[in-house]
Amino acid sequence: MTESTVAPKTDYLVVVISYLSFIVLGIPGAMLGIAWTSQEWPSIQKTFNLGLDAVGALFVATTIGYSLASVFGGRLFGRFNASSIFMVGALISAVAFLAYAFLPAWWLIVVFGVGAGFGSGMLDSGMNIYFAAVFNARLMNWLHASFGIGTVVGIWMIQQVLGKGGTWQTGYIIAAGAYFTVGVLFLLTRSRWVNVGRGTHEEGTHAGISARSTLRLPLVWIGLLIFLSYAGLEGVGTQWTFPLFNRGRGIDPVTAGLWLGILQGSFTAGRIFFGFALSYFQPRTLIRACTVSLIITTLLLVINPVPNGAFILLAVYGFMLAPIWALMVTYLQERLGPLHGANAIGFVVAAAGLGIGILPGLTGILAHRISLEVVPVILFVMSILMAGLYELTASRRLQARLVPVTT
Repeated sequence: MTESTVAPKTDYLVVVISYLSFIVLGIPGAMLGIAWTSQEWPSIQKTFNLGLDAVGALFVATTIGYSLASVFGGRLFGRFNASSIFMVGALISAVAFLAYAFLPAWWLIVVFGVGAGFGSGMLDSGMNIYFAAVFNARLMNWLHASFGIGTVVGIWMIQQVLGKGGTWQTGYIIAAGAYFTVGVLFLLTRSRWVNVGRGTHEEGTHAGISARSTLRLPLVWIGLLIFLSYAGLEGVGTQWTFPLFNRGRGIDPVTAGLWLGILQGSFTAGRIFFGFALSYFQPRTLIRACTVSLIITTLLLVINPVPNGAFILLAVYGFMLAPIWALMVTYLQERLGPLHGANAIGFVVAAAGLGIGILPGLTGILAHRISLEVVPVILFVMSILMAGLYELTASRRLQARLVPVTT
């Protein structure tokens, strides 16, 4: 098998399995938004008699595991075959989610959350590194569209389970089975995956570049903050949309679940659409259009001018958030080049994991102490922060300072 970091041609079986893995990756997080708390259905909160903000402990635990896996993602590719990394990550997550369904105490679920986060982090950061090195921005966008499909599947699945008298534990058993299935697929196709990052230093891979050297670049630190704020927008939106409208604004659970599905469905549709749109628009133009739209949309969610029409705002929110991750990953890869790209992507994915872990949990604490109306306020602030940070990286006056030519 070739040692090059660029595949001679697109292996569509690898692409399909990658997309399936991201569908699976999207299921548990979206499912948690409904499985955690509901006034009418069985929930984790009711099972263990927990406060609304207790979910923050699970977010912290999964973030620890996710961030550890992501930080070392670039180095893992310097030592192991890509499919081995993905297989191990999927199987670790499968074991952790299966444990969720049978553990008798909340604190044990939190402990296993570290494993769930670690496995998901290996798969998420690893696949981002792989696609940035081997495939183009269009396929990267569709990879993340697959994640969006997974979130819709997760919402639909847990609603079906709970709506028919089942329990949240059944949802996690199904999720564990899905992770195990993709783990087996990675094993069976091991020979088809390119060895990203296992070339020589002269070939321009990250194998000879230390993490410390990458972290000296100001652009990387701004990228960390961009992905932190992006993850807050995605994580808070996914976790707290259902409680905001069901418990906070009095929308019935079926409708609130449908609205969350609309958010995730538009998110998926946006990633598919923008995968095509990249052929006609500059990435910088798309990023700016999307960030400005997010600022306007989240402000309207705060004001809530038409309560029964809020699902329209959620649809716009998901659609405009959709392409930013893939566009920014590709943007960093292009700006930093092959020497620092893999390390940097591992770091920003870790930052995203930190954002998904901390910001939804912090939102839960604030919602518990103030009200669920803090949710759209936080989304508005994160939108402004992400837009401002991106404009900082795009400033021509700062180009040389952000990525010195000596790197």
